[in-house]
Amino acid sequence: MKILLDSTYFLPAVGVSVSNSEKILETLEWLRKSKKAEFYYSEFSILEIIAKVAKMNYDEEVVALGLQSIFENLKEAKAGIKAYLMALKLKSEFRDFIDLLLLFTADENGIKLLTRDRELKEFAEKLGKGNVVLSEEEICVESKKIQPNWH
Repeated sequence: MKILLDSTYFLPAVGVSVSNSEKILETLEWLRKSKKAEFYYSEFSILEIIAKVAKMNYDEEVVALGLQSIFENLKEAKAGIKAYLMALKLKSEFRDFIDLLLLFTADENGIKLLTRDRELKEFAEKLGKGNVVLSEEEICVESKKIQPNWH
């Protein structure tokens, strides 16, 4: 399984707490370590998390180590022309342009996008791209199929 992670999942790595994230982060780490899934990041997510960190007090060393961990442990999913054009085309129909870029980057790369954003999942379903977006519930169900004793 190849999965592009939404920005939310990178925030703890740079020192920003995310509520109710322990179980999903443990699941993702288990999937990564057991090589059951291959994880990807996008420069759009990095931009988004750095913009969030910039608005708060932060520890530069924690941010540096978090970014280093992301870059060393995940692969980069790059957006192509098609992803940019689709996001531009649909920007007036969805509130978050970065999420559109992530959705179409995942689609263009033939990978899934894991997100907590239910509105994005619903929007993707309206576009016939619902199969591209995974919810946390879906990834936990998939994990249990792979390892029944997991969580």
